[in-house]
Amino acid sequence: MLYHDQLICLDTFEKITDDGYVLSNPNAKNAALLRPIYKSGQFKIDDNNPGIYRFAERLPINRILTGSASPITYKSKELAEYLGLNSLYITFNGYWPEKGAHMTTGTFKETEAYTVCARMPENSDKVLVVASAGNTARAFIKVCSENKIPLVMVVPYNNMNAIWAVKPLDPCVRIIAAGGDSDYLDAINLSGIIASLPGFVNEGGAKNVARRAGMGTTVFSCVEVAEQIPDWYFQAIGSGTGAIAAYESNLQLIESGYDQKKMKLMLSQNAPFQPIVDAWQKRNRTIAPMTSEEAVQKLDSIIATVLSNRNPPYSMKGGLFDVLTDTNGDVQAYTNGQADEAIKLFQKTEGAVICPEGGIALASLISHVKNMQVNKDDVIMLNITGGGFDRIKEELKIQPLKPTVVIDKKDFNTETVEKQMRMLF
Repeated sequence: MLYHDQLICLDTFEKITDDGYVLSNPNAKNAALLRPIYKSGQFKIDDNNPGIYRFAERLPINRILTGSASPITYKSKELAEYLGLNSLYITFNGYWPEKGAHMTTGTFKETEAYTVCARMPENSDKVLVVASAGNTARAFIKVCSENKIPLVMVVPYNNMNAIWAVKPLDPCVRIIAAGGDSDYLDAINLSGIIASLPGFVNEGGAKNVARRAGMGTTVFSCVEVAEQIPDWYFQAIGSGTGAIAAYESNLQLIESGYDQKKMKLMLSQNAPFQPIVDAWQKRNRTIAPMTSEEAVQKLDSIIATVLSNRNPPYSMKGGLFDVLTDTNGDVQAYTNGQADEAIKLFQKTEGAVICPEGGIALASLISHVKNMQVNKDDVIMLNITGGGFDRIKEELKIQPLKPTVVIDKKDFNTETVEKQMRMLF
């Protein structure tokens, strides 16, 4: 590894050698996340590295891949003035060339894809398996195709309209659609079956230290511009992995001696798909089960469809419950109408079209301002996790992608899935 060799388990506090794949500590008695132990005690930015790898000394990687872009942060003027805020910093992830934002998938999921793939050994003989409802799929497809990293991307068939690319795909990428009424959790289950087969490896989602570290670069971007750790962090969440990542980056800044401040995490979901909101408001450490039928019904009712994880990393040690508790944070739900109004406001004041989940995050900030929960001089980070799709479609000529194969939910068993994979690899 370039900047770390070991990981620490948040349950046993054992140190584990990072082989580029490990997701958990087999000796842990409780479900717990791992965190990297970096060689350097100081937080440094290296402008000699491209894109996201400017923050490489705080990324658990083996190498630097081509084609990455970095989150872009700027101090807002028009939106800040409208809201009566003096220190609003917008971290934009997407396509906005005038601001220096060049994520051609339109989403901050590129940050995790470039880090996860760079963590894997360069000459790996394993096929990476990833599940996604949309944004993550586009990001991993782009990174793996451009860097010729074998990939199986598992996506619910009903989400295939969100899967596209701006360049032809390399044959190393295969898209598997979970058929029928499958949702994101079903896609995760199918990906688990595929990853259990010889020659395949599970990316791991929130458990992958590289995924979280990549997403956490949004905080580093903001701190670089604001020259301090923000007081407040606003983001819309599905799994909450990005919020955990933001918290962990905050801890790294504290441990490096940069500052001792902890951001308050103000997170948001798209009502009525709000399992994290429902659990947190009761301060329950566990998420109430949601049936597939209920998930489909609620998914049909929201515009931010990527925020539809019904099994988030909430309860485990180091997970979202612990993060919210330690930061005195909160999670609230906002409607489609509130998101639409926020999207229009952002376009009017800042001049860019943001994604629905960005609208949910801004709706949260608007609500906090109206309810006088933030002060005008507070330093606020608004993480816009995607945007610029309108310009990507116009300027980059997107190509809709089709699944290599569709596997029906009734066929989610090892024998049937293995036969399908043998035909592809």
